[in-house]
Order: sequence, then structure tokens, then C-alpha cells
Amino acid sequence: MENKQRNNILLVLFLGVLMGALDIAIVGPALPAIQAAYPGVDARMLAWIFSIYVLFNLVGTPLMAKLSDQLGRRPVYVSSIALFALGSLLVAIAPSFEFVLIGRAVQGFGAGGIFPVASAVIGDTFPPEKRGSALGLIGAVFGIAFIIGPILGGLLLKAGWHWLFIINLPIALIIVVLAQRILPNNRPATTGTFDWKGMLVLALALAGFAIALNQIDTSNFFASLVSLNVLPFLLLAALLVPLLITLEKRANNPILRLDLFQNRQMVLSYILSLGAGIGESGLVFMPSLAVAAFKISNSDSSFMLIPLVLAMAIASPAIGKLLDRFGSKTVVFAGTFLLVIGMLVLGTLAAQGMLLFLLSGVLVGAGLSSLLGAPIRYIMLNEASAKDRSVAQGIVTLSGSIGQLIGGALVGAVAASVAASTGNNTAGYSSAYLVVGVVSIVLIIAASLLKNRAAELATVQAHTAAQESAVSASPAAAAH
Repeated sequence: MENKQRNNILLVLFLGVLMGALDIAIVGPALPAIQAAYPGVDARMLAWIFSIYVLFNLVGTPLMAKLSDQLGRRPVYVSSIALFALGSLLVAIAPSFEFVLIGRAVQGFGAGGIFPVASAVIGDTFPPEKRGSALGLIGAVFGIAFIIGPILGGLLLKAGWHWLFIINLPIALIIVVLAQRILPNNRPATTGTFDWKGMLVLALALAGFAIALNQIDTSNFFASLVSLNVLPFLLLAALLVPLLITLEKRANNPILRLDLFQNRQMVLSYILSLGAGIGESGLVFMPSLAVAAFKISNSDSSFMLIPLVLAMAIASPAIGKLLDRFGSKTVVFAGTFLLVIGMLVLGTLAAQGMLLFLLSGVLVGAGLSSLLGAPIRYIMLNEASAKDRSVAQGIVTLSGSIGQLIGGALVGAVAASVAASTGNNTAGYSSAYLVVGVVSIVLIIAASLLKNRAAELATVQAHTAAQESAVSASPAAAAH
């Protein structure tokens, strides 16, 4: 395949991933405007705009990846883009808040197919020596989206929040036309069975837990735990966990490889990834805090995130270099410490002045950079054997999504409970960030338990030696 053809393929994939990533980056600034558009929507309900997207994205990602193996990359990629566009349209024309949530669910499900299919297409069409740079470019889209997202969101909000979603329609149309002409329709020769039962039980358990968490009244915590709004959903989630474990032990191609939870370093990485998801979901509600605390317009609240995303843009590449020099434990520990401080400042002092709000954003952005992207993936590459790397990375992604789901529900529950009891939305969101900060202390503990640099290097050397031994013992090597 010629370089020009590969570059055209990469452009189509880049545009699709950028559209999905931008939607994540600009939905936060839209929340105050959406809340104002539908009277009666409190922070608890508003959180579901984010949570329902994450839940359906979580279900859509492995399903669409498997369908692309069975039906071909192009039709599944095009269908995913079309579903995302349909969801955007439903949100933009929604006559009620319930229709907004339906649209967000469709968006999330469609987005679930965009990134994994893009990665698979690169694996199918690019030679091994060029896959890393191609995947790196696709992965960098998320950083680009978070940099331009607040600016784009602020500009579009001046015309109305609907335009944040309407803009996806012409972009999706262009991508579909280009994809039909340019993308190959590769499919693997053989495919394993999809773990339908495991995925369904996992989704139901997570949905039950998220609903229960979202409905907790933090001002009357213990009484709300045994209420009909919370207890049945908690019981559902609890009962489904042993069923999920049983199903995953029997599945030929499980959603969760349980044996990968026996390695302490991996388990700590999953905890850190889950915590990163909780922290990342908190970013979505920062514009709502800014609107409530400083009485600024919805469009101006978007620009309040610029220091945060600039901190992430500067810290992310620097952290990549620091990992090679100091190892993951030092880098992740420092980052989680900054994240906790940033969240605590956001929860206690940020509403008292705009400068403190911007400072807390810088701390949170720099802290999250040590968890999102390179650091946790770095640990996985060092720890997992070559045959388990893709599965281990998949569990990291799943952990992050579960964290996002928990974080969205948690922020919504705390913000709504405190606002209802005090009559103050600023106090509601501040309390929510304070809770996230306290929860994030667990991440500092997890980071402190990671292997030190010497032990990390020893693990890498052991894996390298084992791989070289396996290659030298192979029939092909023996024949030479």
C-alpha cells in the first residue's frame, strides 16, 4: 500500500476520533446551559448527561471491536460515525431532558466503535515499523481536543448550546463519504466468540451501582442507603458481581481476564486508572461551579478551563521523559499528590476567588497528566507479558471508564444533596470536589505501593529474557 493511500486512511480515522474526543471535551461547558434549558433539572440529573454516555460507550467499545472483526472495518466504522451523528441530532432537537439522555446514550454507543476500529485499521494497513507513530497521532487527538475544546465550546455557546451537537452533523457526513471511498474493508480470517453474557452482566452491574450512587442523599446518608431509590440497585450490583466472576471464568474470550488481577502491580494500575477516571469526570462539572460561583455566562465558563488544559498539554510530554529517568512510582506519586491538592483547593477555596479556581485547575491538570495516557500504559507494558499486553491495556481502559461512571454519579449526588439542603449551588459543587479530593487520597496510597525503579527494571529484563528464550526455542529458530 502506498504512503499516500495510508495518509488518506489516517486522515479519515483522525477526523472520526477528533469528532468523538471533542464531544467529550466540550460537553462540560454545555451543562449549565442545558440545565437552564430544562427547568427542574438538578445536579443529580445533570450528571447523567456524562454518565449515560460513559455507560453506553463502555458497552459499545468491545462490541463494535468484535463486530468489526466479523463484518469488516469499514461498515462498522461508518455505522459508528452515523450513530454518533444520530445521537447528536437527538440531543440538539430534544423536547425534554429525557430525550437528551437518549441522544447521549446513542452518542456513547456510536463513539464506542470509533477509536477501537481506528486502531484495528491501523494494525491492518500499516507496516509494523509505522504503526507506533500512526497510533501515537490518533492518541494525540484527545490531547488536541482538550486544548481546543474549551475555546470551541465557548464560541459555539454564544450561538446556543444546541450548536455544540449540531456541528457534529456536517463533520460526520464528510467522514462517512470519505470512509466509504478510502477505508479498506479488512476483516480477520478467524474471530473468537464475543462474551455477550459477561458484557451484559457487567453493564447491568455498573448501571445499578451508578444509579444507586447517584441517588444517595449525602445530607441524610444512612437513611438514603436503605431507601427504595438506592438499596435495590445496590443489591442488584452486589448480586451480579459473583455471577460475572463465574461467567468470566468459563468464557473463551472474556471481557475481564481474571488471572490478570493476581499481579499486584497490575491491580494497583487498575486502581489508579479507576481513580483517573473519577478525576477526569470531575473536570466536566468545573464550568458549572464557575457559573454558580462567579455568575459568569455559560460561554465564558468554558474559557475558565484553558489553564487546566494548558497544564495537561505541557505536563504530558514532560512526564513521558520523566518516566524513563525516574520510573513510574516517583512520577505517579507526585502526580496523584498534585491531583489531591488541586481537588481539595477546588472544593474548599476555589469558589472564593477566580485566581484560586484557575490555580486549582492547573494543579488538577498537571496531576491527571501523571495518570492519563503514558504512565499507566507504561506500567502495563513493563508488567504484562507480550501475549497479554493488549488484554491488560483493555482492562486499564475499562477501569478508566468505570471510574468516569462512578465519578459522574458521585459528583451529581453530592452536588444535588448539598445544594438542596443549603439552597446554594456553589456549595453543592464545592462539596462534590472536596469528596473527590478525599477519595483521591487512595491514589496516593496506591502509587506509594508501586514497584521502585530497580524492581521495575528487573521485571522488564525478566520479560525480555523470557521472550528471547521463547524465540530461540521456536521451531523456526531451531531450523536455522
